[in-house]
Amino acid sequence: MPRKILGPVPPALKHRPLTWVVAALAAALVLVVSLVLAGNVRTGPAAVAGRVLDGVASAQATARDATGSYATLWLEGGDTTLVDRGGALDAEGAEDVRSIECGAGWLAGARVDGKVFLRSSASLDTVEDAAAARLPECISAEARDALLADLGVDRTWPEPVGDRFEPPAGEYRPAYHLTPDQRWMNDPQKPFFLDGQWHYYYLYNADYPEGNGTEWFHATSTDLVNWKNEGVAIEKFRNGLGDIETGTAVVDTEGTAGFGKGAVIAVLTQQHDGVQRQSLFYSTDNGYSFQNYNQNPVMDNPGEEHWRDPRIVRDDANNQWLMLLAEGHKIGFYTSPDLKDWTYVSAFERDGLGILECPDFFQLDVDGDPSKRTWVLAASANGSGEGRATGLAYWTGSWDGKTFAPDAGDHQWLDGGTDFYAAVTWDDPRLTDGQRKASRHAIGWMNNWAYARELPTGEWFGAASVVRDIRLVSDGGRPVLVSAPTPALESLEGDPVQIPAGTVQEGAGQELPVPDSGAYKVDLEIEKPASGSGEARVLLQSGGKAYATVGYDFGTGQAFVVRDGDSVAQAAGGPAEGYRTVSSARGNTDGDTVQLTAYIDRSSVEVFVDGGRGTLTSLVFPPQGTKDVRLAASGGAVSIRSGTVTPLAAIR
Repeated sequence: MPRKILGPVPPALKHRPLTWVVAALAAALVLVVSLVLAGNVRTGPAAVAGRVLDGVASAQATARDATGSYATLWLEGGDTTLVDRGGALDAEGAEDVRSIECGAGWLAGARVDGKVFLRSSASLDTVEDAAAARLPECISAEARDALLADLGVDRTWPEPVGDRFEPPAGEYRPAYHLTPDQRWMNDPQKPFFLDGQWHYYYLYNADYPEGNGTEWFHATSTDLVNWKNEGVAIEKFRNGLGDIETGTAVVDTEGTAGFGKGAVIAVLTQQHDGVQRQSLFYSTDNGYSFQNYNQNPVMDNPGEEHWRDPRIVRDDANNQWLMLLAEGHKIGFYTSPDLKDWTYVSAFERDGLGILECPDFFQLDVDGDPSKRTWVLAASANGSGEGRATGLAYWTGSWDGKTFAPDAGDHQWLDGGTDFYAAVTWDDPRLTDGQRKASRHAIGWMNNWAYARELPTGEWFGAASVVRDIRLVSDGGRPVLVSAPTPALESLEGDPVQIPAGTVQEGAGQELPVPDSGAYKVDLEIEKPASGSGEARVLLQSGGKAYATVGYDFGTGQAFVVRDGDSVAQAAGGPAEGYRTVSSARGNTDGDTVQLTAYIDRSSVEVFVDGGRGTLTSLVFPPQGTKDVRLAASGGAVSIRSGTVTPLAAIR
């Protein structure tokens, strides 16, 4: 992208004789040289950044005068809103420029020669020390750090202590995925941030497998990586309306429900004798415990068989709460002023995807451009009619306060694996609105109802995926969700071991230096063969035999995961339905190389292709035997341009 964004030539210069212009430039050059020699002009990155940020400050002032608000900018991200509203910007000499705004102020950064300099509406000073930058009151330190990350500033993490690289107790207990201490886990509930912590709930059954019924189990985190199980927050079978099922917890900042400002309100499905209703529970201790609303249910069943999984979002543009309900083959939309009284407004119906569950609804900016802000409707669905497993289907479109209108009739899938279900997404309230619309977090239940009750984990059942960050990007003329592991996962990384560049021939391949803990990450950059065909394969082996394979097929442009040799696939009596399904995800077929990253834990694989353009999530259960991992080729040799194996520590 050009570093210089210029406006029109001033009229006064258009009609000057050429000799006058040359003389003026010569005089200016003499003046600059004399000032430099006199020591009155600073040169180098700081001077360039100061000039660029002067331009940003001027453009922000113009934008505010012209439109009544500040504007955002990100050269590398493609957001030129500030230029559109505030006029031309001279960014010559800067590698990237980023500016965010919060209504009452702005913060900007420029990267020059690898260094990042900051300035804000709160101070005219340009500083290199981020901690010294004065921030407007409405821009948090977290928003500043996110801006720095956009400009390529890597965050440093304390190195995990050595004992965290030891394998957890139990044959299949994951190292860095959240699991229940014992018994059963399934659907995640959308996390929220309050009092310095993320609060997350998942459905839990302490009586499994002997008894039925779920309740909400509470977990907390400060970084979305390390989780602390806090205990049951909403107990089942307490109010006569049945067990506690999926729903949404929100922070009622303005106290619209009548339980005080900042109360946590949970609206969820309760099911009794097969009848599903929506109930409300409230918390005044930051979500650690909840009380039953004495007028439950707040929504009685109108006679529907499927009427569950309320997803609640705040529709600020229309000053209302919005609820989505899973109603069989359709999603119902309801609005409310107070989280208690709900009015039906419309429905979105689609056949061919089985019973829709766990809907979600949010806005994202396509390619980070606020002028392309788009609504995303998602629901967990059954892809068997398309030769795939269950997963998260989604549509992009518009919302007018009552009705969702999709851009296209067909859906897309967030993850191509077999085990990414009931996913929820959320954003960080500490960020600016523009940052919140640029990306958001996601987490899913790493399991599949086709075989969830047949897995060999023993005392615990179910796990959550790692938290991902999702974005909307243009791909083939339509918006597409891409996802990558949230950067805080880097806090678990040990010292990476290099995989030598070179050619991998067909056959047994080369052994990779993976840790004995069974928790690690494999990063590969693979060159596209001249023939355009062939496969690169990472073989997960036990006793010298592959029980699972992660690979990339250059002929089809697809990454894939196969697990036909693991303990479940080889179980007596045959594997569970759908377990042998090969999962695949599209890569970037236009490039000369493919980026393949696999997060491997003791009973799962999560694969990210080309920066998250494709993802695959699968459970994998190694059989007994000596474990090793090999890099191999099929259909011709493949060339590895670079690669690493990085040990991953256990979460605390």
